Amino acid sequence: MPPTLASLVQHSALKLTVRAGEDQLDRPVRWAHVSELADPVPYMEGGELLLITAMTLDAEDPDTMRRYVRRLAKAGVVGLGFAVGVNYDSVPDALLAAARDEGFPLLEVPRRTPFLAISKAVSAAISADQYRAVTAGFEAQRELTRAALSEGPADLIARLAAHVDGWAALYDASGAVVAAAPEWAARRAARLTADVARLRERATPSSAVVGGADEASGDRVELQWLGTGRRMRGALAVGTGAPLGTAERYAVHSAVALLTLTTERSRALQAAEQRLGAAILRMLLSSQQDHARAVAGDLYGGLLDAPFRLVIAEVAGEGDGGLAVLAETMESAASRAGEAVLAVPEAGRLVVLAADGGEAVAACLAHECAEGEELVIGLSAPAGPIAAASAYKQAEQALSVARRRGKPLVEHEDLVAGSVLPLLADDAVRAFADGMLRALYEHDATGRGDLVASLRAWLSRHGQWDAAAADLGVHRHTLRYRIRRVEEILGRSLDDPDVRMELWLALKATSAPDG
Repeated sequence: MPPTLASLVQHSALKLTVRAGEDQLDRPVRWAHVSELADPVPYMEGGELLLITAMTLDAEDPDTMRRYVRRLAKAGVVGLGFAVGVNYDSVPDALLAAARDEGFPLLEVPRRTPFLAISKAVSAAISADQYRAVTAGFEAQRELTRAALSEGPADLIARLAAHVDGWAALYDASGAVVAAAPEWAARRAARLTADVARLRERATPSSAVVGGADEASGDRVELQWLGTGRRMRGALAVGTGAPLGTAERYAVHSAVALLTLTTERSRALQAAEQRLGAAILRMLLSSQQDHARAVAGDLYGGLLDAPFRLVIAEVAGEGDGGLAVLAETMESAASRAGEAVLAVPEAGRLVVLAADGGEAVAACLAHECAEGEELVIGLSAPAGPIAAASAYKQAEQALSVARRRGKPLVEHEDLVAGSVLPLLADDAVRAFADGMLRALYEHDATGRGDLVASLRAWLSRHGQWDAAAADLGVHRHTLRYRIRRVEEILGRSLDDPDVRMELWLALKATSAPDG
């Protein structure tokens, strides 16, 4: 601790006597300063013990002393040391009364105690406190380093919380809480995810004080950016009841450095895993399942032993920040659940294999893009290694539909379970339909028959003449004549099932709603 007025009073060599402000002696002393100015306040910074002999002061005038003491107290001066036996044989009554009225600490300094001795005592105590802080900081650094190397980030967070006499939490790049200590701090840390997100949006490494004293928890929280590049790789939160001291600050800085080093090392391992994952994916897509299993080993082997989902995501426009965040979100969710996930970044794309029904897929389904990002995702049906190529096509098809419909995510299972008719809203399909039916519409426009309606009724009744004629309210011979005209105009036979299918889809496409 820094020196206080009480510790100076207890210093046996100084022989100081408390004359006023007895209940304020726990104030820390930042420095001891000698000044005989009538108004030394402009030269004070706060926290000083002011030493005077009243050489230029009218220390016996009550009004002068009241103004003098009041200004010192307002300026943050922690106490006044008055030397007796120099200009005054005892502390003047006016000064004593002013100090007592203000509750301001007043120490009587005996003639045999030079001001220099008091200054040296304060300086020595401050130096000793700083030395203790630096020593404690280095000890914390050694302890945190041992924890990081032997136990990992969770143990480092626990030891850091003990060093700062508060709590600490580690977040991953997505803002999820990875570790927190003590246990109750996990709920407190979870309330800061929005603040972590704002820190992540900054362009360069930075830190932030979330609150001076949180109304709900009564703590002060500092957030620290983890990572060396322009993209945050994680964050550290430290909550304490007061601003960090020197020793605590050393501990936090050491934790930031160690966690950043761990994060950067993880990035290098992640890059190697991505290269391995890309090779495994290529083998799966080329039907080399046995080779893929052999290469996957323990790292990805479990992923190939159960149904997986294949995800393909892309970002419209420039940049791939949205893809990186999606990958981090899915990988973090998988890590927390103990799942394997294979993520392969491609040019403007991200391909992910994740366990069906697992936390990574759930995180993908719940993912929300940041403002300004245009992320589209296609998700395959559950598949195994032997059907990886089909799953890839399914994900691409779902991605294409998501892109065309302007939706952030489409699952292939939804396309299969739903109707094919929404797919006919594609511009290319409509262009085909318009071209195929144009001659019939032009014929009908002359008023020489209703060939389009007749064709639709006949196809809908599967070629049953009587039923279709009844729907139209015409004789079946009239319908037969119209269908022959359709064949003549189109130059195609309706006996061909492919022709009937194409005409039916063309009729549906011309009436299909958008999206």
